[in-house]
Amino acid sequence: MIFHLITTQPQIYDSFLLNASLIARGIKKKIIDIKIYNLHDFAFDKHKSVDDTPYGGGAGMILRVDVIAKALSNLKPQKSQPKAGRPRAEKCKIILLTPQGKKFEQADAKRLAKVKNIILVAGRFEGYDERIRDLVDEEISIGDYVLTSGDLPAMILIDAISRQIPGFIEKKESLKTESFDNNLLEFPQYTKPFDFRGKKVPKILLSGNHQKISDWRKRESIKRTKNRRLDLLN
Repeated sequence: MIFHLITTQPQIYDSFLLNASLIARGIKKKIIDIKIYNLHDFAFDKHKSVDDTPYGGGAGMILRVDVIAKALSNLKPQKSQPKAGRPRAEKCKIILLTPQGKKFEQADAKRLAKVKNIILVAGRFEGYDERIRDLVDEEISIGDYVLTSGDLPAMILIDAISRQIPGFIEKKESLKTESFDNNLLEFPQYTKPFDFRGKKVPKILLSGNHQKISDWRKRESIKRTKNRRLDLLN
C-alpha cells in the first residue's frame, strides 16, 4: 500500500517515518510506502500561497480549492496510462481529514487496509473552502476536538491502517485480540511480578487450561466493555 500525503508541513513527518519502528520497518520491508507532497509546491503565485481570507469576513485563513485541486490532479488516478508515482486508477481513495468527517474506527482501518493507494489531505489554518469536499471520496475525523492541522490525524490513520495489512504485524494473533475487534475492549493482561503491592495475577492465568483462560478473557472483555464503553455493545 502507498500513502500519499498532501500537507503544508512535510518536515513534521521526518521523525514519524524514521523513528517510528514499525512504520520504518514496514517501509523497509516494502509492505507500505509513504510519499509526501508539499501543498505549497502547487501554489499559483510566487509567494507559494495556499490559503486566503474567507468571503463574508471572519477570523483565520481558508485553504484554497484551486490549489488542492491542482495537487490532486497530479496524484489522482488517470484512465489513460498514469505517470510514474501516480496512484493506479482502480484502487485509490482520497480522504479529507476534518473534524466534520465520519469518526474513524477500527472497522475503517480494516476496510481501508484493502485499498492500494490512499491520498490523505491534511489541512491547516481555519479550514477548507467548502468546494474541496467535492474533490474527495470521504471525510474522516479522529474525534470531537480541533487540532492545529490534519497531520497528526494523518499519522494516526497511517498507523492504524498499516497494522491491518498482512505482514505488517509479524504475530497475527496480536490482531485477533485487540480492543474494538468484535465491538469489545481487550481483556486485562498481566506479566511479572506475580504480586505487586498486594495485587496478584488471577490464578486462572496460571492454570495452563487454555479453554478456561479463553473463557475468562471473553468474560472480562464483555465486563470491561460494559463498564467503560457500553455504547460498543449497544
